[in-house]
Amino acid sequence: MAFTFSKRHAAEANAASRPSLWTTEGADAELSRDERASDAGGFVFSLIMFALPFAAVFFGGGWAAGSLSIPVLVAALAVGALCAMTFHIAFDWQRVVVTRFGAFNRIAGPGLYVTIPIIEQKTMSVDMRIRTTPILAEETLTSDLVPLDVNAALFWMVYDPQAACTEVRNFAVSVDMAAQAALRDAIGRASVAEVAMRRNQLDSELKRVLEEQAEPWGVQIVDVKIRDILVPKELQDVMSAEAQAEQQRKARVTLMEAEQDVFDLIGDISAEHGNDENALRIRAMHLLYESVSKTGSTVVVPSSFSEGFGDVLPDDAKKAAEALKKLG
Repeated sequence: MAFTFSKRHAAEANAASRPSLWTTEGADAELSRDERASDAGGFVFSLIMFALPFAAVFFGGGWAAGSLSIPVLVAALAVGALCAMTFHIAFDWQRVVVTRFGAFNRIAGPGLYVTIPIIEQKTMSVDMRIRTTPILAEETLTSDLVPLDVNAALFWMVYDPQAACTEVRNFAVSVDMAAQAALRDAIGRASVAEVAMRRNQLDSELKRVLEEQAEPWGVQIVDVKIRDILVPKELQDVMSAEAQAEQQRKARVTLMEAEQDVFDLIGDISAEHGNDENALRIRAMHLLYESVSKTGSTVVVPSSFSEGFGDVLPDDAKKAAEALKKLG
């Protein structure tokens, strides 16, 4: 129990230390007031629709009656409330679901629209803009039983306000839950290497699954992007060692291939020189000179190799010098 308690608190501490962009509230906080669209205009319009008729009836009725009385006040309140319940506005990015006696009637907006007080109601105001929902799958096991933390971003929008209102109780929460379940399911069917290397395939698979599930809700999935894949520290060291070993293997294979090419080339040269030992020794001297001429290194030559030099240089010095000039 103590281990579970500490692990839970550690997860909460890690979540608290993450950047604010892991949540939509944090993303909205990054926008300034001028960059965010405001819905305050709708409230102001409703307030004006109430205040103007109220003032007209209250003061006009009081002037006509000769005094301000309770019946005049009640009539002014009733007229103001009816006007506020009748005239509404919807912004360009909004669609309003209007019901009549509880049954779906129409989709209103954008702009000015009218409802019949008491008989018709504004059931839901739907934002038609593209929304961004972060998806976080923590400690999700892959097919090879490796726990991964995967962070993705889901871009979606409502294209059918009627379905979003009548087919699902809370379409935003439903999309969030479906996206998390689809992400965990996709990770569970792949190995850790496939998750790391097949990001584009995972994006496409998640989008296809979510489109099939969210279409009856009137929701369109615009895009899904894997943002980050966090591998446990212990596994990072193992994967790094494996990658280093693979690079070393490739380097050794390349070196052996180069040695094979050099061996084949030496065989061709030997055939051209008719297996002349002196020519091959001169060629070996030339290769030795090229290896140390630029670095200035000191080469320790075996005694048998130096004896070979002695056999060539005293008697055939001129011939060796001419051969070196031709080869150089």
